[in-house]
Amino acid sequence: MKDANLFQLGIGLETGAQEEDTTRSLTAANIDAVVEADREDHFIRRDGKIFAGTHLIIEVMKGTGLDCETRIQQAFRDCVDVCGATLLHIHTHKFSPQGVSGVAVLAESHISVHTWPEIGYGAFDVFMCGDAEPWKAVDVLKAAFDTDQVEVRELLRGEELIAKEVAA
Repeated sequence: MKDANLFQLGIGLETGAQEEDTTRSLTAANIDAVVEADREDHFIRRDGKIFAGTHLIIEVMKGTGLDCETRIQQAFRDCVDVCGATLLHIHTHKFSPQGVSGVAVLAESHISVHTWPEIGYGAFDVFMCGDAEPWKAVDVLKAAFDTDQVEVRELLRGEELIAKEVAA
């Protein structure tokens, strides 16, 4: 039974991934490889900035349907489609008496949520790198949860790290 539980957790499954190379770090010596315009590394180059990805903190307020796993899973799928991302896996959990937490794992990163349906609130994170367009998720979430009351904050992940190394 123990091995079956480990299998459910994904432990010991071959993914084709390689072990992380912890001997490498971002230095002035290798920063040129990261900032080259023709490099296919999924870093984003926009408005003179280079960063790992766009991370949106999206607060859905006065929303409906935030206690429904099926509706949340469909919203994740719709966000993935509209944003041009690649869905790898969705996992949600329904709490009792209410609330849902979930994550959509993407090739480009993730979408996650935790909801408080009793007050119409959903805390969403949409983090995407590469050519995906995470800002398109905002309208999808407004429609999915029947609200126009949405606030968004944008973080450019890795921007400070790369900017410091380029300046050095």
